[in-house]
Amino acid sequence: MAARGKSARRKPAVRKATRPGTVASNVDLGSLPAALGYLLRRAQVAVFADFIATLDGVGLRPGQYSVLIVIEGNPGLSQRELCAALDIQEANFVPMMNGLVRRGLAQRRPSPADHRRYALHLTARGAALLRRARALHRSHEARLVARLGTRGRAALTRLLQALANL
Repeated sequence: MAARGKSARRKPAVRKATRPGTVASNVDLGSLPAALGYLLRRAQVAVFADFIATLDGVGLRPGQYSVLIVIEGNPGLSQRELCAALDIQEANFVPMMNGLVRRGLAQRRPSPADHRRYALHLTARGAALLRRARALHRSHEARLVARLGTRGRAALTRLLQALANL
C-alpha cells in the first residue's frame, strides 16, 4: 500500500449537535440519563432556551423578567429583600438593576423607612413592558403545556415544588 501524502489524509468526522443542548447519539452518557440532577439540568436548558428566545422580543432575560415581576408585586421592596426572595447574590443583582434603571424600566428611591436603603419601583415604561412580557410568557407556558398536557404540568409542578423545598 502506498503512503498517503498530507493532502490525502482525512480529518476525523465530527458530529455536531443539531440544536443547542442536544447530545450526539453516539455518545455514551453512562448513568446520567437516570440521574435526577442531570435530567433537571437538561430540562432547564431546553426550557430556558425557549424562554430566552421568547423574551428576546421585548429585550429581557429571564432573570430581569423575574425581578420586574417581584418589583411590580412588591413596590418599595429593598434590594436585599428582592435578592433574598429570588435567591440572587447582591453582587450579581446590582448590575442587573443598573441596566433596568438605565432602560427606564425601574427606579431606586430612598426608602421612607430607612434612608440607608433603596426602595425599588417600576416605572410606567417598565409596567408597559412587563404587560407585553407577560403575554409572551403565557405563550411560552402554553408551549410547555402542549408538550406535557395539563395533568403532566400539574404533576411536574408538584414534584418540582417538593424538590425546591428540600
